[in-house]
Amino acid sequence: MSARATPHPLALRSAGAWLVAGLALLAPPRVLAHCDTLDGPVVKDARTALEAGEVTPVLKWVVAGKEPEVREAFRHALTVRALGPDARALADRFFFETLVRVHREGEGAPYTGLKPAGTPVDPAVAGADKALDTGDVDSLVRTVSAAAEQGLRGRFARAAETRRQADESVEKGRSYVAAYVELTHYAERLLQSATTPATHGGAAAQGHVEGHVH
Repeated sequence: MSARATPHPLALRSAGAWLVAGLALLAPPRVLAHCDTLDGPVVKDARTALEAGEVTPVLKWVVAGKEPEVREAFRHALTVRALGPDARALADRFFFETLVRVHREGEGAPYTGLKPAGTPVDPAVAGADKALDTGDVDSLVRTVSAAAEQGLRGRFARAAETRRQADESVEKGRSYVAAYVELTHYAERLLQSATTPATHGGAAAQGHVEGHVH
């Protein structure tokens, strides 16, 4: 029986670079985080601040350099709110929009407008909120761990299956390389996420993957 041929490292590196670039273009947008929805924690604190006439509850959501902009928007909102019900609704919306925009800018995330209450959010975000509300993180740990395990096992099975047929043809060899790269980068992303601070917009993680390919 002949020894199994191992894909050349340069071939793996090239395939990995093209695959990561393609996935970056084709990946679907992520489900929204809570912070840009009308029933999210940022807007909830904004409602509390407007009702109390005190801006302090929302300042934790913005970086220090943006605090003057939020304070000014809050002052204008309070003035306009006093003009009547319609003006009050407009003023509230203006302040919500300003606060959420500034918050997301400070975290390096794009702002695409406020989303309606009830907008679906990432299950991990919802799970984190529930864990904080209840003081029990076990359910969140189980949810994330199960998803990671399922992702690893599925990608491993695909890589192992295509590896057995990799020497039968160039086409099957390329299928193996694609599955191999998907498995290794998925494992890399999981470990990176588990061991490095998260960024709101995900810029740091994306830069790491783009700069480190097999």
